[in-house]
Amino acid sequence: MKNNKKIDWNKIKKGVFFVISLGIIFNTKTRKILIGRRIDDPYIKNLTWSFPGGATYYGKDLEKNLEKSITEKTGLKVKNLGCVFSRLLKENARFLLMYYLCEFIGGREKPGEGMVELKWVDPEDLEDYFTTSLDPRLKEYVMNLKIKRR
Repeated sequence: MKNNKKIDWNKIKKGVFFVISLGIIFNTKTRKILIGRRIDDPYIKNLTWSFPGGATYYGKDLEKNLEKSITEKTGLKVKNLGCVFSRLLKENARFLLMYYLCEFIGGREKPGEGMVELKWVDPEDLEDYFTTSLDPRLKEYVMNLKIKRR
């Protein structure tokens, strides 16, 4: 979220979710995934490392909004290849997370909005960084990215 106001969940109707689009940024040459380190997240107490992305707003194109958010947070340009997974966040079920596979296509890596560090990691090492839940089905999907297709 760009504004620093915290959401008052008591004013939000039941069944309304806060949609977060996240990019699983895959470098086809190195076979690694980009993650970013955050500090002091106002909604998720234990959140440190995460996939880059951001809030989705009404009237905005989900895919283009994600590409823009990733550039603001990482300095990188990506090509959005489509939504591959969605789930409610275990730590806060008001958050609907939508994961998009994104291919790295250029730019200069630099932590930006909300990120203090960026790191390319092997898919099998993701759990070493994440302090919040990582769905086993998403982990399996990411692990399969590492396998070179012929």
